[in-house]
Order: sequence, then C-alpha cells, then structure tokens
Amino acid sequence: MSKLMSAPAAGRRGGTDWGKVFAFPNPVNEYSARITAALVVLLSLAALLTGSGWGLAAIAAGFWLRVLFGPRISPFGVLSVKVLTPLLGRKRLVPGPPKRFAQGIGAALSTAAVIFFAAGLATAAWSLLAVLIAAASLEAFAGFCLGCAVFGLLQRRGFIPEDVCEACNNISLRRP
Repeated sequence: MSKLMSAPAAGRRGGTDWGKVFAFPNPVNEYSARITAALVVLLSLAALLTGSGWGLAAIAAGFWLRVLFGPRISPFGVLSVKVLTPLLGRKRLVPGPPKRFAQGIGAALSTAAVIFFAAGLATAAWSLLAVLIAAASLEAFAGFCLGCAVFGLLQRRGFIPEDVCEACNNISLRRP
C-alpha cells in the first residue's frame, strides 16, 4: 500500500483532522457577521485616516484568518461571536458558504491593497480600501452582503456547484 492511502486512516486515528482545522461555520449568525463587518469598517477608517500600512496589514490578516479558520481565531470574529452578539441576544441564521466567499473577496482586496501600498502605489491601496469600506458598510448597516450576492449569482450561473450550498440558490433575493 502507498503512503498516500494510509494518510486518511492516520487522520482518523488521532492525527490532525484538517477538515476541522479549516472549518467555517454553517449556518452563520447574521448579526455576528454584521458586527464583524462594522469592526472592519472602524479599523479600515482608522487605517485610511492615519495612512497606516500596518492597519492595512491587520485588515488583510483578519480577513485571511476568517476565511481560513472561520471566526475561531480571528480577533474580530471572536469579539463578534463570543462577546458582542450575545449582548444583543439576537440570532438569524444564514448559510455559511456565501459568508466565507465574502471573506475571501475581502482577503483578496485587502491583500492587494497591502501589495499596492508596499509598492508605493498608495492611491491604489486606499482606493481598494474604500471599496472594502463600502462593502463592509453595506453588510454592517444595511444587512446586504455584497459578497453573498456575488456568490448567489455565480451559483445560479453554474460557476459554483449547487451542492456547495443548496440553501443558497436565491440568497441574493432574500431580505429580512
């Protein structure tokens, strides 16, 4: 037998379950997502107003932590899920895959902003950050997830298989 065939068995016998390491919650409490988005808006505005490259890096790191590991180890995710959302006492469950997709878009945009900033293209970096602020503001203050709408569109067009999120087929049309 090859070593590749024994790897999955080793994972079941006490090895690392990589599926759990990189798990993203499904469903997601929409209020937690909105609070996280509000925190992203606050940090993004602070970075924009101060011209901080470190702020851009922190924003990108937060998005990567959330897209890879869900809210478990992201400071904003933990604060939203474990502290602030319970204070609200509200819950509205929505599908997780579109939220992860939206985090991925945020990770890509914020990483590009960091790269532009490091390359001396500050105007491009701050422009991308302004797009992030707009998208996060829509989520935080209006309850409209732009990334989720794009996910729904891509799924309806067949670019994302239906089995990725069967509950998502018309997510962009759902309103509270």
